[in-house]
Amino acid sequence: MKTAIYPGSFDPITNGHLDLIERASRIFDHLIITILHNHRKNPLFSLEERITMIEKAVSHLNNVEVQSYSGLLVDCAKENNCHIIVRGLRAVTDFEYEIQMSQTNRLLAPDLDTVFVTTDMKYGYLSSSTVREVAYFHGDLTPFVPAFVAEELEKKYSAAAPPAAKQKFGTAVLQADK
Repeated sequence: MKTAIYPGSFDPITNGHLDLIERASRIFDHLIITILHNHRKNPLFSLEERITMIEKAVSHLNNVEVQSYSGLLVDCAKENNCHIIVRGLRAVTDFEYEIQMSQTNRLLAPDLDTVFVTTDMKYGYLSSSTVREVAYFHGDLTPFVPAFVAEELEKKYSAAAPPAAKQKFGTAVLQADK
């Protein structure tokens, strides 16, 4: 059985992540979505909230499981008897970072390979930070995340943005008090 790990912070999970998960779940017998603790990031959602959102988003996929891990990805892969990491690529800038990580992982665990899956073009621009920025200013999240994730983001940012930012006209944001 071919098992792969798809690691990330998923803060929050996006439609781009879900597209990659669905595609990878067709390639591999078992896909483990692993929320890695990243000491350089301060997540908006707690680990438990992210696990819950991801589990709900992938509930229709029988060969996908969700877990969290604090430590090196190579150790997580060993503990799960996994030899494949799945990573998504949106642009050349992603590739530069991902190839460095892949080569580092390969030095630490020579039997661990990385499979790169290019993003669907409609999600090439999408990142969790972009989603959080749009949510902060109360923008339309429909194209970016499932409806239940949008609701969770709206709860987090319900009072966050200044009143002027809430007055949107098209894509421009006007300040009311000038």
